[in-house]
Amino acid sequence: MDKIIGIIANNNDLKQNIEELFPEDVKQGKIIIDILDSERIEEQGRLLEKKGAKAIIARSGGYRHTLGKVDVPVIQFKINTLDILYALKTASKFGKDLVLVISDLEYFNYEDWKDMINARVIIEKFDSLEAIEGRVVKYASSPLDVVIVGGGIPCGFAQELGLKYVPISASNESIIEIVMSARALIDSLYEQKYQNEMLTKTLDGVHDAVVAIDRESNIILYNERARETLKRDRQDLIGRNLAEVLPELGFMANVLKAKLSRTNEIINLKRIVIAANTSLLEVDGHVLGALCSFQDITKLQSLEKKIRYELNKKGLTAKYHFEDIIAYDPVMKDTVSKAIKIGLTDGTVMIYGESGTGKEMIAQSIHNISSRKNDPFVAINCAALTESLLESELFGYEEGAFTGARKGGKPGLFELAHGGTVFLDEINSVSPALQTKLLRVLEEKEVMRIGSDYIIPLDVRIISAANERLEMKIEEGSFRSDLFYRLSILELNVPPLRKRKLDIVPIFKHYLSTLTESSSLSINHELEERLKAYPWPGNVRELRNNAQRYVLFGELELDHKLPRNNAELKDGIIDLKEIDRYVEEKVIDMLAQEGLTKNEIAKLLGISRASLWNKTNKQSKEK
Repeated sequence: MDKIIGIIANNNDLKQNIEELFPEDVKQGKIIIDILDSERIEEQGRLLEKKGAKAIIARSGGYRHTLGKVDVPVIQFKINTLDILYALKTASKFGKDLVLVISDLEYFNYEDWKDMINARVIIEKFDSLEAIEGRVVKYASSPLDVVIVGGGIPCGFAQELGLKYVPISASNESIIEIVMSARALIDSLYEQKYQNEMLTKTLDGVHDAVVAIDRESNIILYNERARETLKRDRQDLIGRNLAEVLPELGFMANVLKAKLSRTNEIINLKRIVIAANTSLLEVDGHVLGALCSFQDITKLQSLEKKIRYELNKKGLTAKYHFEDIIAYDPVMKDTVSKAIKIGLTDGTVMIYGESGTGKEMIAQSIHNISSRKNDPFVAINCAALTESLLESELFGYEEGAFTGARKGGKPGLFELAHGGTVFLDEINSVSPALQTKLLRVLEEKEVMRIGSDYIIPLDVRIISAANERLEMKIEEGSFRSDLFYRLSILELNVPPLRKRKLDIVPIFKHYLSTLTESSSLSINHELEERLKAYPWPGNVRELRNNAQRYVLFGELELDHKLPRNNAELKDGIIDLKEIDRYVEEKVIDMLAQEGLTKNEIAKLLGISRASLWNKTNKQSKEK
C-alpha cells in the first residue's frame, strides 16, 4: 500500500523545511506538499486525497477547512508555544507593537512570557477564513505601527496591505514528529483495515449469519450470510437502530437488557425459522453490545421433512377427497359442506361419528383441501394400541430408551407428519397420562422423543375422532377438559348410515361397480327397500361387506341380523340379553365373516373382548 502523506504548508519556509528534512520522500511522491491558499482552501484537502494521500497534515485554518471534507484522517499540526515565541522574538527586533493572529484552536498565554518578549503583544484570534482578513485589515488604517505575526494567510493579507509580518514557522523537531505520527497512523489504519477485511471475509465465509449491536442497540456488524438470510442490504442497516430496521431481531436487545446470553434458541421470524445463539460483547467486565449468530433452519426443516417422507412413504398420504364421498341425502350434504369450510382453515378439528361412518375419509378429505395437502397425512387408531406402545408411536424414541428399542431410535408420527396433518382416531380411549403429553404438543408445538432431552419443533394440524361425546368423558373424569377445548376448536358430526337413507342405495351400487367388472349385476326395487329399511349398525363398513357378499352369492340375508322382536338398537349396540343363544351365535359368525376384528365385534356387541373370547371358545367346543 502507498503510504502517501499530504501536507498543507502555511508558507514557503515550512515547505522548504519539509523538503530538506525528507528529500527522498518528497522526490518519490511519498510526501506531497501544497502551500495554503485562501482562494482554494476548501479544495486543497480533496485534491491531496485525489493524489493518493492516506493522511493529511494541516495547520490552523488549513486544518479547520479540511477536517470533514475528506475521507482520510486529518492531523492537526499544532502551533506550539515555542514556535510562537520564536516568531515573536524575531518580530520584536523591529521595535514595534506585535499583533499575534492565531486560530482559536491554538493556545498561547502572553502573560506567562511577556518578560521574555520585550514588546507589547496584541492577540487576535479567528474562527473562520472570513474573520482573518478583518483581523489584519484594521491595522492597515490604525495609527499603531505594528508587525503581524501569524500563519500563512494572515501574513499573506499583511503583505498585500504593506504591513510588516513575520510568519510562525515550525521547528525541525516538530516537523519530524508530526510526519512520524502521520506514518504511524497510516500504518495503524492499514493494519486495522487489514484486520477488518480479514474479519469481514471470515464472517462472510462462515455458514452462520452474524449480526452485532452496540450498547445502544445500533447495528455495528452484519455479514454477507445475514444479508442473504434476512434479504436486507448492509449499507441500509449499519449504524441504524435494531428496533427500527430489524425489529424481528428484538430478542438481541432483550439479551443486552438482561445481560444474559442465550444459546440454541428456535425463533420464528416473519418468513423463516432460525436457530440462534446470542452472546454479550464484554470488555473488562463492561457490556458493550451483543452478537447473534444464527442459521435459517427453514430449509433444514424442509430437507428433514423430505427425508422423513421418503423414508416413510407408506401410510403418509391421504387418498380420499370430497369428490369421493357419496352424499345425496341432505343430512350428508350439509355435513360435507361444513367439512369443506373446515378444510379451508387450519384449526384443530374434532369429528364425532359411530364406527364405520367414514370419519377417516372425512379427515383425509379435509387434509387434501387444506394448505397442507402436499405434506404428510398420518393416521393412528388410539384404541388399537396399548398406552406405552401408543406413546412410542406418537412421540418416537431414542436408541436404548427401553428394552427392545430399535437401534438408532425411531421418529414418532408427530415428527413424520411435520408440516402436515395427524389424525387421532378414537381419541376418547387415550389414557390421562398420554392426554397430558398431547396437550403439551398442542400448546408448545414441540415434541420430545422418549429417552431424549432434545426438543423438536413441530408444525402439524391435529384432527381427532371419537365415537362418543367427550363431554361425557369429562364428566366421568376420564378426559381432560383443557385438552378437549384444544381439540374441539372446530367440530363436525358425521351422521350414521341409517340417518342418511338416500345414500344407502347409491353407496351399495358404487361398491358393486368397484367389486365386479360385470355390468349385468343390478338390484331390484324390493332389495332397495330392504337395504333402506335395515338399520345398519356397522354403517358404511357393514354395507360394503354386504355388497361383497351380494357380488359373490347374488343375494342378501339381512333379516337374520336384526335382534329378535325387532328390538331397538341403542347407539349402534346390540344387547345380547334380548336375543336367544342361537341368534347370538349367528350374529357373531356373521360379523366375523364380514371381516370385523374381535375388538370391533366386541365393541359392536357391547361386551368385553374377554367375554367374546369365552363365547367363541364355548361355541367351538360344542361343535
